[in-house]
Amino acid sequence: MGGTVTAVSSNGEYTFTKPNRGSVTLLTGLGVEGDVHAGTTVKHRSRVAQDPTQPNLRQVHLIHGELFDELRREGFTVQPGELGENITTSGIDLLGLPEGTLLHIGDEAVIEVTGLRNPCRQIDAFQDGLLKQVVGRDAQGNIVRKAGIMGVVKAGGVVRPGDRLEIVLPAEPHRPLERV
Repeated sequence: MGGTVTAVSSNGEYTFTKPNRGSVTLLTGLGVEGDVHAGTTVKHRSRVAQDPTQPNLRQVHLIHGELFDELRREGFTVQPGELGENITTSGIDLLGLPEGTLLHIGDEAVIEVTGLRNPCRQIDAFQDGLLKQVVGRDAQGNIVRKAGIMGVVKAGGVVRPGDRLEIVLPAEPHRPLERV
């Protein structure tokens, strides 16, 4: 199983969107070099306010580019990096991966999947009504989060658009992704 990296993005400042780059460097145990969310402890403001010593399970944010196609059909225009993700992919059901999945990217980088992104109201400030498109409910009433997944860097390396992405599933039983 595999896919492709279609875009990489980072930002050294707290903003909702992240500009696209020609490459990003993943740093083992930290995240994306120069990105505001890199570090061993939490960097997201709401989590820092709760407990700044929590481990950073959100070092890298990945979104499947197919989400942008889905949003376009609903009248929204979203480009890679605009939802704050670091890596945009195609050809992989990121949301269907189990916790602990390893994503081998390019020649060296490895990300361990930790959970689902839980988007906040800032997404509606970016485009009104977008939150309802990326967080909803299934037929059974369960919350469905579609704004990507989060992970930690297990092996560093440079990641570029066009890099192959290979999936290594953890041992069973698989645990479904929860919000982190």
